[in-house]
Amino acid sequence: MMWALRFHGVGNASATELGSPMATIERDGAPWLTIDCGSEGLSACLAQYGEPPRALFVTHTHLDHVGGFERLFVSGYFDAARRGRMPVYVPATVVPLLHQRVGAYPNVLAEGGANFWDAFHLVPVGDAFWHDGQRLEVFPARHHWPDTAFGLRLPGSVVWSGDTRPIPEQLRRHADAGELVAHDCGLHGNPSHSGIDDLEREYEPAVLARCVLYHYASAADGDALAARGYRVARMGEAFPLEAPLAPPGGVT
Repeated sequence: MMWALRFHGVGNASATELGSPMATIERDGAPWLTIDCGSEGLSACLAQYGEPPRALFVTHTHLDHVGGFERLFVSGYFDAARRGRMPVYVPATVVPLLHQRVGAYPNVLAEGGANFWDAFHLVPVGDAFWHDGQRLEVFPARHHWPDTAFGLRLPGSVVWSGDTRPIPEQLRRHADAGELVAHDCGLHGNPSHSGIDDLEREYEPAVLARCVLYHYASAADGDALAARGYRVARMGEAFPLEAPLAPPGGVT
């Protein structure tokens, strides 16, 4: 099997021209698991595959990461073959925040008779979950407020930091098998996001060499990060991944 990580958007919340930060893990060229669902990212995802995500993981509920959910509801609810079948994996502490953001509007259909979550298969998750025979790990990020933002690991293949300040202790544990590390990084950091100086201070060179940077403020900032010798993700770009490690028990 061939695995890849495709970026549907790489910008921060203000850089809409770069697309909202969102990606899909692909297997043999097909979407396997999509990470987050911002409005611009969803548009790019639909253009790439010609269909909505087949499965979704939510890192946190800022609107540049969940703003596409209303469109997903419409496409999922009114397609009888897909209604209630899309797995949406959400860290347990994020579930009430996600419901407040996207699911709590009264009368999701004007004519009634529907609940927002009827369109999806909502799966609250803890520190790990299973998807399509693979075990993925979930770990806390440092973004805005504790227990509200999380990263994702497909062991041996890829780590997605989510929006975060540097998390060296998490990467020592969750990126210890040579994974590609997709990391939040702008040219300048702030209290909720990493800047390149933060990453250079907190991470060892061997970790930085595996990083692909996203969530930057402009195309010029992306170019500046690349000029410093780092791999920088561009909208629509796909990065090849190593095959995941065999999950516990030999399930594949």
